[in-house]
Amino acid sequence: MEAWFLADRDALATFYDGGFLAKRLPGSPTNVEAVPKNDLEPKLKHASGSTKTKGEYRKLDHGTALLALIDPVKVEDASPHAKRFNEFLRGL
Repeated sequence: MEAWFLADRDALATFYDGGFLAKRLPGSPTNVEAVPKNDLEPKLKHASGSTKTKGEYRKLDHGTALLALIDPVKVEDASPHAKRFNEFLRGL
């Protein structure tokens, strides 16, 4: 889930409402699967730690709201696994 967030850094900046350090995020927003899983949550916490209203990323508090905000087209473009998953779901 956190890898998908990296595909839409504009949505992250909007959600965190100022002070979000997008340049601290690892990898490229066009190839989110290249980022090691163990790096994702700590880097999101660091990038969001000094934000104005929400503070540091917390999976249970922020995850579902961020999933609702991110652009699924950007996620599919940046993640072949997400694209296959969405295609499977659309085929049901």
